[in-house]
Amino acid sequence: MSDIQFGYMTRSQHTRDEDMSEQFADLVEQVRLLEKLGYSSFAKGNHYSSDPFFEFQQIPLLCRLMAEAPSMRLIAGIVLLSLHKPLEIAEYFATMDVMSGGKVVFGAALGYRDVEYKAFNVQKGTGVVRFEQNLEAIKRLWTEDKVSMKGEYFELDGASVSMPCIQEPHPPIWIGANADVAVDRAARLGDTWYISAHHRKDTLVRQVEFYKRCLDKYKKPFPAEWPLRREVFVAESREKAIELVRPYLGLKYATYHAWGQSEPMPEGDTLGLEFDDLLENRFIFGTADEVAEQIVDYCNVLGTNHFITSCQWPGMPHSLVMEGIQCFAEEVMPRVRQGL
Repeated sequence: MSDIQFGYMTRSQHTRDEDMSEQFADLVEQVRLLEKLGYSSFAKGNHYSSDPFFEFQQIPLLCRLMAEAPSMRLIAGIVLLSLHKPLEIAEYFATMDVMSGGKVVFGAALGYRDVEYKAFNVQKGTGVVRFEQNLEAIKRLWTEDKVSMKGEYFELDGASVSMPCIQEPHPPIWIGANADVAVDRAARLGDTWYISAHHRKDTLVRQVEFYKRCLDKYKKPFPAEWPLRREVFVAESREKAIELVRPYLGLKYATYHAWGQSEPMPEGDTLGLEFDDLLENRFIFGTADEVAEQIVDYCNVLGTNHFITSCQWPGMPHSLVMEGIQCFAEEVMPRVRQGL
């Protein structure tokens, strides 16, 4: 698996005492460094009404940053698809695929926050139906000249996207999933399951076997691309890495638990833990050797071939983010490739 790809995920969420113009300039500098150091992909998540954080929005940010990273794939990880209309999203991503030269990845999931569903006037109980019908419509819009389809919450009458995608038949579709029922849906509807940073490793081992059984049930092959995202930081020791990131990563996960992220988590798992308990068997911290060893083990056990790291969290100084990006590329990537 020496051909493993390494990506980078930014939430680009910031505390409300940070100047967002300065944060954007810092983010541009971070992406330029990613490009220079040979990262394969750049991912951006998506939330609305992100109180207590400020947050850059996914689609405009990816469109702006693609100019800074001409060799990198752009991952929308993920679009809250149940909140939107399919033609709008199909149009956006066809345009982005052309603008990027065919390097866009379309990630999609339901979302879980009440404030987002209410703001878009979407009943949370309709999320699954909306998601599945929206995704079907988007696939058809990307592959058919004219689409007529009546969903429960939209109607296409001879609709078409304004330009075709470059990638054929369409951009890769990565489905985000937490609970087993969502993993089953990812197997049925997606090109691959996009594994988040939230799952414990022991949970993932079980769920990957479940995912494989789901693929067999739907008579689908194991995906050629198998992405996994983890929170990662490298320092002179594991203890030092935890000390450096605790204020920022701890704030992120306390907020996500308050938002309701634990609700769709796999049975027996929760984010509502003290930080030291939360990080065990979930995040990857340590020396370059320790971090590389853990990533190699993830790849060998789960079959991962696209590892997406995160090392930027709310309130974190730009210099520390840059250090994390550079150290991972120079010290960890070569060790992982050698270990595989």
